[in-house]
Amino acid sequence: MHEGLLNIDKPTGMTSHDVVGRVRRVAGLRRVGHTGTLDPLATGVLVVCLGRATRLVEYVVGRPKTYEAVVKLGESTNTYDSDGEVTQERPLPADLSVEALEQALDPFRGEISQIPPMYSAIKKDGQPLYKLARQGKVIERPPRQVTVYELSQLNWVEDTLTLRVTCSAGTYIRSIAHDLGEALGCGAHLTALRRTAVGQFTADNAVKLDDLTPENVADYLTPADTAVTHMPHIDLDDARLTDLRHGRPIPRIEADPDEELVCVYDNGRFMGLVIKNDGRWKAHKLFV
Repeated sequence: MHEGLLNIDKPTGMTSHDVVGRVRRVAGLRRVGHTGTLDPLATGVLVVCLGRATRLVEYVVGRPKTYEAVVKLGESTNTYDSDGEVTQERPLPADLSVEALEQALDPFRGEISQIPPMYSAIKKDGQPLYKLARQGKVIERPPRQVTVYELSQLNWVEDTLTLRVTCSAGTYIRSIAHDLGEALGCGAHLTALRRTAVGQFTADNAVKLDDLTPENVADYLTPADTAVTHMPHIDLDDARLTDLRHGRPIPRIEADPDEELVCVYDNGRFMGLVIKNDGRWKAHKLFV
């Protein structure tokens, strides 16, 4: 049975759910999950977990992400991207320059407060916001704290600005494009978005969805613990290994990492995750 992670290069026009459906058919497996939604407009890295590796989805979801974003200045849309309807057109500032753009970008760096767009999958009373938006409804969205580690200009020609963004999970690049346009006074929206990295998974190492076949899917799979290579790990001695296998908490020793959650191994074989509990390690998610 297939188990592990696939680094997919998502094509434009497909939802993340569409990609999961395709992988299910190719792998002949129901237990498949993605690790962070990409809008249909977007392309690039979509990490998909198969089999028991789906239990580790949350540890990939939370990893920093890098994007290349193309922003059209001078036009606002209701969805903050080119899939929506143009709501306003305004001229670009006459004195717009690289330096002025840099100054406008600066407030979007570091820890920022961001209001998610109405056209998003966030739910209100069990209903996705985008469904309410299609009914013409606008509701108050509480701001969320996100972190933008890098926001840099890659190219600027006339009304088209290309940015590189590295950010925390939950950041809406569409909102950055829209809010930047408002800060400049001319409006803006996203016309293209490519996710180039999720943690250690990069577009350079991603497989195109159309290249996946039932015969080669196993060749592109990485082990389940690829999802948690950024976390501390310990190798268990025989005594602690026996206790863990029998569901008993195991003692922490001085050499163990001082973290809440660690990966455990048996001579290089991934055993799962344990969590700190009253001076001991308690089984959290085991793969044995």
